[in-house]
Amino acid sequence: QVQLVESGGGLVQPGGSLRLSCNASGIIARLAAMAWYRQAPGKQRELVAGINSGGKTTYVDSVKGRFTISRDNAKNTVSLQMNSLKPEDTAVYFCNVIWNKIGYWGQGTQVTVSS
Repeated sequence: QVQLVESGGGLVQPGGSLRLSCNASGIIARLAAMAWYRQAPGKQRELVAGINSGGKTTYVDSVKGRFTISRDNAKNTVSLQMNSLKPEDTAVYFCNVIWNKIGYWGQGTQVTVSS
């Protein structure tokens, strides 16, 4: 059974930083594609950053240069380091894993950027 547990969300002032982590159980992380999505109120869920099994990363344009996705295969985790946060980054952030051609989602963690 695949389970994804996210942590690290919260309230931060503009310009601040947060680090999100997602621990995946029931998979072999080094063989999986992993990603972070976000969904703001009234908007569609969007891909923020992804990392494939070979370590190649991709980012939505709005976070390039500010966010960094990384993975620790030994710990079965994927992380998202978010710097220079802006109010428009406010959303629920979801961890996503593709394992055996099936997509799995975490429960989501709220990130609020506000003064």
